[in-house]
Amino acid sequence: MQGNLPPEAQEKIEELQGLQETAQTVAVQKQEAESGLQEAETALDELDEIDEDTTMYRQIGDLFVETEFDEAESELEEKVSNLEIRLETLEKQEDRVQQQFESLQEELEGLLGGGMGGGPAGPGGPGAGGA
Repeated sequence: MQGNLPPEAQEKIEELQGLQETAQTVAVQKQEAESGLQEAETALDELDEIDEDTTMYRQIGDLFVETEFDEAESELEEKVSNLEIRLETLEKQEDRVQQQFESLQEELEGLLGGGMGGGPAGPGGPGAGGA
């Protein structure tokens, strides 16, 4: 069917497909950021339950290195802050992509409705012949 479409419509379809791929990528990144944020917030909550004198370790690759309570808490707070910013950015990007998609879809419908002879003009519409 795409072979019968005007070149403008084919371009719009390709743009829509590109936006759809972008939307999927953003959705995956957003899900990863949400997961990381939830994990970091849970870890911060757990720190509230731990005595500050407790020996703590943080993972660096395959190693566990001893760390201070304050340092661990500070790193987690920074991680939460960075992930919140990342999530906010991804949500804005998701909204932008959705708006572009809807706008492009409307343009495509306009091209197909006007350029293909289809549209709302039914049997009794303009050019229907008769008396």
